[in-house]
Amino acid sequence: MENLSKRKILVVDDAEINTIILVDALEDEYDVSVAMDGERALEAVVENKPDLILLDIMMPGIDGYLVCKRIKKDPATKDIPIIFVTGVGEVLQRNLGFNVGCADYLSKPFDMLEVKAKIKTYLSLIFLQKENTLLKQEIKSLKGS
Repeated sequence: MENLSKRKILVVDDAEINTIILVDALEDEYDVSVAMDGERALEAVVENKPDLILLDIMMPGIDGYLVCKRIKKDPATKDIPIIFVTGVGEVLQRNLGFNVGCADYLSKPFDMLEVKAKIKTYLSLIFLQKENTLLKQEIKSLKGS
């Protein structure tokens, strides 16, 4: 399995305490960057193309739903898994998140075992999808020769 320790994670939350908790828990295993609002998150995605995004829903200015929608609309970033980090637990809110393209949810307060398990799962899925694409290309080229 691919070494996931160099993977880039973008944490987006307007509450500094949440970013501190997540960075402290993840920085030993991942390259973690932080954006404190939606505008900065969109800039960070373009500049640094993270492998995974932990995105708060309720933020001033551009909320998480709109950030997610914009990321998923861009062909260059549409495949980045986005996990919403939220205190919102209502089914309608969650459905809205899935409709705009989020992969999953994490609830506040954080359960770090769950946070790390979901991150590892989605990063592993990305790796497997890339491997699958490479294998398909190799098979296609072998059939063509």
